Amino acid sequence: MDHGLWTMDYHMIVIDDKYISDEVIEEQFVCNLSACKGACCVAGDCGAPLDKQEVKTLKKILPKIRSYLRAEGLEEIAKTGTHTIDDEYGYVTPIVNKGICAYASIDEKGIVGCGIEKAYNDGVVDFKKPISCHLYPIRIKKYDSYEAVNYDRWDVCAPACRNGKKLQVPVYRFLREALIRKYGEEFYTVLDKIAKKMHP
Repeated sequence: MDHGLWTMDYHMIVIDDKYISDEVIEEQFVCNLSACKGACCVAGDCGAPLDKQEVKTLKKILPKIRSYLRAEGLEEIAKTGTHTIDDEYGYVTPIVNKGICAYASIDEKGIVGCGIEKAYNDGVVDFKKPISCHLYPIRIKKYDSYEAVNYDRWDVCAPACRNGKKLQVPVYRFLREALIRKYGEEFYTVLDKIAKKMHP
């Protein structure tokens, strides 16, 4: 990987075959679960997008994560399977009553979280959660010769936007772990260098 070609003329940064919206650097974002209560796991027209490997992984780990899931989620998974198909996104996680993700959990404060991630944090599985969830508010769309890496605006994340501005944390830095998981340490290092050149 080189150090990327980047330009502000087209509102994007190019690193190898990744076309990254400059909003990933310009916008600020830090989740504020006490304010949003995990709304991203509840709102929306479908579940979280999955890749083919994640579809296989969910089938494999389901027996280990059952105790971390809600009864309603397990019922939905039993009925529809560990994934469903969406016209726009393809493979997605199942949702219960057109709302909450089947893999979601709810804590004593009413905050919705990921049952898979809780199992991961307890060392039960080695899969953290779907990469689309880990990367949010970044959404990735694949094309024949490149991938578009965009910042996704969603009103349920307004508390996270306010929190990010307060703390002065850009989207890409908030998502450091997820970006490294997706594209590797070198990609993140290059992106960080570009961000610092844009905003010395």
